[in-house]
Amino acid sequence: MKQTGTARKELLRFEGAASLAGPKDRMYLPTYFQESRADVLHTLMRSHPLATLVTSSDTGLTANHIPVETRSDPAPHGMLRGHIARANPLWKDYRADSEALAIFQGPQVYISPSFYPSKRETGEVVPTWDYAVVHAHGTLRFIQDAAWLKALVVGLTNAHEASRQAPWKVDDAPPPYIEKMLSLIVGFEFSIASLTGKWKLSQNHPAANRQGVVHGLRASAAENSREIADMVASFNDAPHA
Repeated sequence: MKQTGTARKELLRFEGAASLAGPKDRMYLPTYFQESRADVLHTLMRSHPLATLVTSSDTGLTANHIPVETRSDPAPHGMLRGHIARANPLWKDYRADSEALAIFQGPQVYISPSFYPSKRETGEVVPTWDYAVVHAHGTLRFIQDAAWLKALVVGLTNAHEASRQAPWKVDDAPPPYIEKMLSLIVGFEFSIASLTGKWKLSQNHPAANRQGVVHGLRASAAENSREIADMVASFNDAPHA
C-alpha cells in the first residue's frame, strides 16, 4: 500500500521544520526533535555527566572531556561545576567571558528499517539513528580555593560512590595525600546561559513505525536500546510538540 499524499506531506513537514531554539544554538534542530524543559535536560546531564567542553582560545578550538556536577540553581538554566588538571592549559588559555559549549551525549542507538511496518508496505524506508543530546552554552570561571575544591571533590565522590555497597570516601585517603592531589587541580563553574535539547526519537515517523521501533529495540541486545525504546514509547503515549 502506497503512502497517501497527506502522509507524505506530514513526514516532510516533520523532517523539514528546522527551528533553532536560540541565537546561540547552531545545531540542526527540527521542531519535532526539540526538548526545552530544564528538568528533563538536567536529568540527562546528571545521568551522563561526562561533558565535552568546547572552548575557543588564541590557538583555536579546544575540546576537553570532563565529568561535571549539574546544579539546578541559579534559575532558569542552572550551573555546571567541575575540575581539570592544573597541567591542562585550558584555565590559562580561556578568554574571560568568552562563550563555551558543554555537550552531553545521552543514549543513542541504530534504527533498522526492518523495525518499520511501512517497510513491508512500500519499502520506502532507510536506516537512521535515534539519540538524545544536550548543548549547554555559557561562560567559565576558574577557582583555585582549596576549601572550595575539596567540597567539590567530596560532593562528586559521594554522588558517584552512593550506589556501591562500601562507598569510598575522600577521608579514606591520608590528609597530606589529598592536599597534594587538590594542589594539582583547578576548579571551574560554568554559568549556563542557554540549554538546547535534541530528542531525535523517531517522531518524524507515523505511529505504527514508532511502535515498530519500540518492539524492535526491546528485542535488541544493542547498548542503550531499551532506554531509547522507553523514550520513543513515551512519545507514543503522550505526543511531544
